[in-house]
Amino acid sequence: MILSVTLSKPVSDVEKKLGRKYEKIKIKIENSKGEISYFAEMFTKTQVFHRHFSETELDNFLAENACHTFKNCVKRTETEEITLMTSKKGKVTELRKKNHQNKDEPSTLKILPPKRKKNYLLEEGTIVPFLVVLGIMTPDGKVVSAKHDKFRQINRFLEFINDILPEFSDRSALSSDTRIDELHPLRIADFGCGKSYLTFAVHYFLTEIKHIPCEIEGLDLRKDVINYCNELTEKLKLKNLTFHTGNIADYFGNEPPDIVITLHACDTATDYALEYAVKRGAKAILSVPCCQHQVNKQISKPDDKAFESLLRWGIIKEKFSSLVTDALRGEWLLSKGYKVQMLEFIDMEHTPKNILIRAVKKKESGSENGTESNSKNGNKNGDTPCSVEKLKSIQKSIQKSIEDSKALIDALNINPEIWR
Repeated sequence: MILSVTLSKPVSDVEKKLGRKYEKIKIKIENSKGEISYFAEMFTKTQVFHRHFSETELDNFLAENACHTFKNCVKRTETEEITLMTSKKGKVTELRKKNHQNKDEPSTLKILPPKRKKNYLLEEGTIVPFLVVLGIMTPDGKVVSAKHDKFRQINRFLEFINDILPEFSDRSALSSDTRIDELHPLRIADFGCGKSYLTFAVHYFLTEIKHIPCEIEGLDLRKDVINYCNELTEKLKLKNLTFHTGNIADYFGNEPPDIVITLHACDTATDYALEYAVKRGAKAILSVPCCQHQVNKQISKPDDKAFESLLRWGIIKEKFSSLVTDALRGEWLLSKGYKVQMLEFIDMEHTPKNILIRAVKKKESGSENGTESNSKNGNKNGDTPCSVEKLKSIQKSIQKSIEDSKALIDALNINPEIWR
């Protein structure tokens, strides 16, 4: 039985064969639900991608790529290590050596006990119509082996949604005076929705599992994906789920949303979405920014020389610019009276880990500047000195976010969209 595999020395057309210019692939065994499976780390020059294999899938993958796509292959079993090396002329040399395992050291298989069953919000074995139509699940409720990553990621995003639902349990949490009921469904705007795996997932989770009426509107620039999403909605006979072609910067909408979702809205489109959410009084925001080009272009000549080493190499500068951009977005949301979390999120295409910005409106703030609610409702709510102190604390926190952001912006000599 194979315990691990390392593939290296790719041929020149590796990108044509595997879709990306991988330089090395490392694969190791793992026990899942009592069954043997394999976890792969696939390295390009700058990124790491992940994939899972069954035993059969691994055998097929190695048959197609070991000594073909990759010239070197090292396989380790419980008893030996097998090295395969391919010459320029295509001749394969095989070297074998026995594993000398310490007697006191348990075998690798024993080190990997069966994993506890993961309690997903969308459970495997339960037929989920939109997952079946999208090819992620079979008609009998089994997750397609090659789609396990997408299935896990959909569930992870739903966990982010589930965490904030308590914020909508009382009247004050919503953007109007009604509760989550038939009179006021939970309103969600999804900007840059793409093919909307997650949009359909959120709709299903809220309506079928949580039994919360909702209205979800997806927006994207591409007509083809919007047509696809509307056709899928019609095919599944879903209600209160609509998709429109449009630009985030020009969008206003009929009703203010309770939740704004923006996944991979490119560059300043994320800023437009955040601005829209705040201006329309959204209670919660979930945003996964990408392509932070604006700051990357502006950041070439910072006033503070302490940053020069971070800007010397392109890849470091790109990552630094992304972190600066998202940090300033977080500070901006703090200055608008939101509680902000920076969470780890891996997107649907197995790309490296991204940042998900989750922001929830503080109940004490109630307005864009975070100060109006208490002053307007003080007598009605019977404010105590304690609540006055809390308001002062909020104002102090807002001021600190503004000052900290200004200091960073001035030091880097930049003008980010969100702070204009």
